[in-house]
Amino acid sequence: MTRAIEAKARADVSALHDRYRDAGVDTDEADAGLKQLTARITDTWPPSGSFGSVKLDIGYFANVVDVGGQGIAITTDGIGSKAMIATMLRKYDTVGIDCVAMNVNDVICVGARPVSMVDYIAIETVEADILDAISVGLCAGAKMAGISISGGETAQLKDMIRGFDLAGTAIGHVALDRILVGENVRAGDVVIGVESNGIHSNGLSLARRAFFETNTYKVSHRFSELGCDLGTELLRPTHIYVGEALELLDRVPSLKAFAHITSDGLLNLTRVKADVGYVIDALPPIPPIFSIIQRLERVDITEMFSVFNMGIGFCAVVAEADADLAISIIGGRGRHAWRIGHAISDTKRRVSLPQYGLVGQGKHFRRLEG
Repeated sequence: MTRAIEAKARADVSALHDRYRDAGVDTDEADAGLKQLTARITDTWPPSGSFGSVKLDIGYFANVVDVGGQGIAITTDGIGSKAMIATMLRKYDTVGIDCVAMNVNDVICVGARPVSMVDYIAIETVEADILDAISVGLCAGAKMAGISISGGETAQLKDMIRGFDLAGTAIGHVALDRILVGENVRAGDVVIGVESNGIHSNGLSLARRAFFETNTYKVSHRFSELGCDLGTELLRPTHIYVGEALELLDRVPSLKAFAHITSDGLLNLTRVKADVGYVIDALPPIPPIFSIIQRLERVDITEMFSVFNMGIGFCAVVAEADADLAISIIGGRGRHAWRIGHAISDTKRRVSLPQYGLVGQGKHFRRLEG
């Protein structure tokens, strides 16, 4: 490939990811900042084997701290610009579920049982009814996940916040010799994909741009492909996968890894310790909400799979012999699940989607050559 062709290829790939950046989310810049932050925070870690020692590198879905021989998993996350959809609808009683889900779904990915969570609400102007509605969702999500809400903080930040923001920090418990990081994933292991409940809590900036900026739809608009109005669709709570994940941990001997499919989509599968990639060649049909966004905003399919879950909210990696058992367990919990692909040996940690002619690495998908 000539230098001129290489330069054009790089420019074409960059252009494919402009939509999300233009919508206000620059994942590459965030990744660069995270690397600098990581280099600093690891200096705070106690020596290995001491009280409070940190058991995992940065990059897994959660970390684990050794507290007197007990493994305490910890993570933090929020609902992002989904708060803006709630504000548009003046409906606040489900976003608490999203906040719980975004945290407990990460905690379970290191093999920990979620235990408790604290929340943080930053709000422009306090209204008792809004806080009460948010608490309804937080408590509903806690019950679904089998955790407590053990505290939190509410900050009135009129000069900083428009509307509100909602985030949380969750902890869980895992035996130090049972931490799940995917170190035993091998070529041929099966990837089980579990259905999402629509957009969940990632990609809402691009969705809002498609519906309310590039176009001027109302939240009450009904697309023929959807079974509800647009606002209801965008506000669907993130699925909480704790019940099925804990049962898989208990009953599937060969469970190798979990992956919460959030920002970066199916590329989250590569957040494991083993040097593997994946061929995801049996995805179910893409839910209509994603196809509508792609059409309205003219987003390339490479960016759609880099930003959204595209219908798969959670994955489990198991040995071939246990794939049917895993699907049966998930189905028994009322979720649809499918064999969507398999692991391959690949030190470059790529994810291939042959159905769509894509291959991904790092944070982006690109089209396969040829």
